[in-house]
Amino acid sequence: GVFAGDLGQAHARGTAFVKASAMVPVAHPFDIVITTNSGYPLDLNLYQTVKGMSAAAQVVKPGGTIIVAAECRDGIPDHGRYKELLDMARSPQKLLEIINTPGFSMQDQWEAQIQALIQLKADVYLKTSYLSDEEIRQALLLPCHSIEEEVERLLKRYGPQASICVLPEGPQTIPYLEAARPLS
Repeated sequence: GVFAGDLGQAHARGTAFVKASAMVPVAHPFDIVITTNSGYPLDLNLYQTVKGMSAAAQVVKPGGTIIVAAECRDGIPDHGRYKELLDMARSPQKLLEIINTPGFSMQDQWEAQIQALIQLKADVYLKTSYLSDEEIRQALLLPCHSIEEEVERLLKRYGPQASICVLPEGPQTIPYLEAARPLS
């Protein structure tokens, strides 16, 4: 939609439109959130896949787990500086230390920073057939070979009452906790 006129009124109409068309309220955070990056071309590479992780991070419990399924046919990718940033650190914490160093600035650091912040909140598993386990681990993520088997394993970890959320369209949906007033 296009919203024009008085700035305050146009903003209010625009946010109401987004809330009604793209946002989904949830009552509580989840132990496990399973998502995608909404298919091709949005899941072309790992850099793009962080967007699906970000949607899941909005509703996963601290200490929870995100499983993201993405094709990643273009790899990490090798172009840009995202892979180089990930290679500079061996943990999300270290990556944030590097990025937060006074004077540090590098192309693609925003996406790496978002990924690291998500990983401080939850474990992140990647299901893809285009990256090796080694490449996934070098990207600071955990490999997932079977979503079903990973969920079974996680249910043992979190217990039979574990809560699970599925976001089939990843970044196309904006989930939010009802208690956290979004875009009013």
